[in-house]
Amino acid sequence: MSTRAIDLNADLGESFGAYTIGNDAAILDVVSSANVACGFHGGDPEVMASTFATAKKKGIAVGAHPGFPDLWGFGRRVMPFTPAQIERLVAYQIGAAQALARYAGHRIGHVKPHGALGNLTEQDPDVAQAIINAVRAIDPALPITAIALSHLERLGREQGMTIFSEIFADRAYTEDGKLVSRKEPGAVLHDPEFAADRIVRMVRANAVETRSGKMLPVQIDTICVHGDNEESVQIAQMVRSRLEENGIPLKALT
Repeated sequence: MSTRAIDLNADLGESFGAYTIGNDAAILDVVSSANVACGFHGGDPEVMASTFATAKKKGIAVGAHPGFPDLWGFGRRVMPFTPAQIERLVAYQIGAAQALARYAGHRIGHVKPHGALGNLTEQDPDVAQAIINAVRAIDPALPITAIALSHLERLGREQGMTIFSEIFADRAYTEDGKLVSRKEPGAVLHDPEFAADRIVRMVRANAVETRSGKMLPVQIDTICVHGDNEESVQIAQMVRSRLEENGIPLKALT
């Protein structure tokens, strides 16, 4: 049973120009860290600077959230880049995040791949290695947030990187512990109470709960709530409340 402090994160800063995605200000009142889009799947210099400044004001840790250059598809479509190209795409976005965070008086404390890029790290070790290579080239001490049971988690630890293992409050899991594809019904959870109760079960058991109810042991350092779902704020609030009710405090990892 786990009663140690745990991080609650959200993917934020995903608006673009005149288009608003999510309610970042409200979620930043709930979470302990934020993964901020770097301009490829969402975000722009104005959004990034504003998000970092608001997070700094609220005492929220921030990380870079690089994804595929796919504004139209919100970074959730696989794009045919080589591993070497992915290295440079990720490095480019980390640099942008570091610059805008510093501009806003904050600092980047971790890197978390977004969307299809992140999902590929569950299946493709070459993509996972490309992300590791990019982070290591910029700052070997910069932590990486990796999906629990992914190649990114395994390879990062094997190579001495600091890895934060992540589970998801609002995503369903397959029987082998991978995220259910968003193309399948039920992949995204919308009931705040169900999501929060499930998170408590997973954190207490140090495991992910599959669709059948099976528990697969994992390391859990941080919990993600996606910022672009209609129920994001309610899910984040309920998850935080349930964790605290069960004696599990929130604390940023960096």
